[in-house]
Formats: sequence, structure tokens, C-alpha cells
Amino acid sequence: MSLEFYGIPNCDTVKKARKWLEGQGLDYAFHDYKKEGADAARLEKWVAEAGWEKVLNRAGTTFRKLPEEDKADLDAAKAVRIMVANPSCIKRPIVEHSGGILVGFKQPEWESALG
Repeated sequence: MSLEFYGIPNCDTVKKARKWLEGQGLDYAFHDYKKEGADAARLEKWVAEAGWEKVLNRAGTTFRKLPEEDKADLDAAKAVRIMVANPSCIKRPIVEHSGGILVGFKQPEWESALG
């Protein structure tokens, strides 16, 4: 199974998820948002599949520091623009696998999808 793993290396949740994948013997390609950024087409695909409400990390410091006008009247297109400009606003990790995507790390969900 080919896995594409998106995140930020120093994020604690990303570290837990990577450790879990390695413990399962699952290989993955890691994409670092900080170094590689995030392209709009991929974000649009994720938003279409999982919903912008799940993909956009509104609990993080980066999102909370945005100007109020950026946070107001959110929709899918605006959420994608925010995430392209601020990759730290993307929920992490996101894993693309043959059955779809996983957003965030919830071990039972990952076991079900990847086990």
C-alpha cells in the first residue's frame, strides 16, 4: 500500500502517527508543509472528500492569529486560500491511501483504514 503522509515534522501528533505507521511496518512518503508548502489542487481534493471544516485547523495558533476578516464567512474556497497561504492551518497529519484520506491521527480509525 502506497501512503502519502502530509504534516510538519515537529508536530507531536505527526510524531505519534509516524511512530504508529513505522510500528505497523507501513512505508510512506513524507511531505513537509513547512518546506514544500501545500498546493491548492490537493487541498481542494481533500476539502471535497473530507469537508473544509475537518481539513482546516481552526484550533491552532496560526489560525487564531489571522485577522478577523480572514476568519469570517468561511467556505471551502476561502478555507483553501487560507491553507495555501498558511500551511500551519492544515489539520495534521493527512494521509492519502488507496481508500481515501485520513485527517488527524485517531488510532482506531487508522487501524481500520490501514490495518
